[in-house]
Amino acid sequence: MTSELPATVDAVVVGAGPNGLVAANLLADAGWSVLVLEAADGVGGAVRHDDELHPGFVQDTFSAFYPFAAASPVVDRLDLGSHGLRWTTPPAPLGHPLPGRWALVHRDRVDTAAGMEAAHPGDGEAWLDLCRQWDAIGPGLLDLLLSPFPPVRGGARAGLALARHGALGTVRQLLTPALGAGWGRFTGDDARLLVSGSAGHADIPLDAPGSGAFGLIMTMLAQADGFPVPVGGAGGLTAAMARRFVSLGGELRTSTPVERVVVRDGRAVAVRTAGREVRARHAVLGAVSVPVLWGSLVDEEDHPARVRRGLRHFELDPATVKVDWALSGPVPWETPPTVAPGSFHVGDSPEQMHEATSQVATGLVPAAPYLLAGQMTTTDPTRSPAGTESLWAYTHVPHR
Repeated sequence: MTSELPATVDAVVVGAGPNGLVAANLLADAGWSVLVLEAADGVGGAVRHDDELHPGFVQDTFSAFYPFAAASPVVDRLDLGSHGLRWTTPPAPLGHPLPGRWALVHRDRVDTAAGMEAAHPGDGEAWLDLCRQWDAIGPGLLDLLLSPFPPVRGGARAGLALARHGALGTVRQLLTPALGAGWGRFTGDDARLLVSGSAGHADIPLDAPGSGAFGLIMTMLAQADGFPVPVGGAGGLTAAMARRFVSLGGELRTSTPVERVVVRDGRAVAVRTAGREVRARHAVLGAVSVPVLWGSLVDEEDHPARVRRGLRHFELDPATVKVDWALSGPVPWETPPTVAPGSFHVGDSPEQMHEATSQVATGLVPAAPYLLAGQMTTTDPTRSPAGTESLWAYTHVPHR
């Protein structure tokens, strides 16, 4: 890389997190000259790792499991395996500890069903029935989620699948909150715990319409794809994106904060860094948070009226509190799982988990937080020495 920033490029991308790096790669694929500017001293944003906790242990600094990245057709087309990315999956993707036993999602739906059947006769077949329904509508729902906005093609595919398989009844089930996601199918709480726990990843209360659909999607992705992680740490995903981008001739600068997006005649035409302005022939993409982009980088008088109105009511999702542990041995479960899960949820019941997420949504710190957790060495043995465990858990709290 040269020390001087280019005077003009086709596009400037502000932020070298996963969204910025995907955008930069796609623009470079289209033949554009692209400059990515990142304020931090490394790429990755919320997808990176470090080894600061304890010698020999690797912790994912923020996010850890990437089912949507592995399922994304856009990420698949980037062929990141050719740029150093390797995925791995845990023995079991997902679990929920209960007194004396576990609710587990296995890679094989028959194994998942067998566990439910053993705990509550009849629930095994109910699980397989739910899986068959997912086979019919799941690809369309994923297409809807992972298509560019507006998701015309994905919406059409999802609509056709729903029309063929239950139509209004299926739509009503998908809109059911996660708290009621048993949908009358199950006699026990295993399926409700797994779906409700997975819905908690969406940072919305479990009684919100649509939370059940998100929980179903996450649970079925876990069963199908195994909740994959990059070998060696989360940053392997974004590092591969960065290497691919640079191999295409893209220019990537870290430790280079953008101070201002220059807007003229209603169009973003340049960015200003310390003492330098880089012009953009076609586009400036802001892959940063809304408060940073609209509250700092773009002058208020340059905001469209609808954006100014939206900012008055904009709220960030709940904050996350995460703790990492370097354990000298495996987690000493009172009742060990039959197959070790990479990710697990901690909550006494769907109702208690709902209470915790609802308290956060109303600005309260939960008395009994609902936890999401990950056994990273179980998932990827490179994360810590043999016989140890790199563990994390997080929960949500109000920002204030």
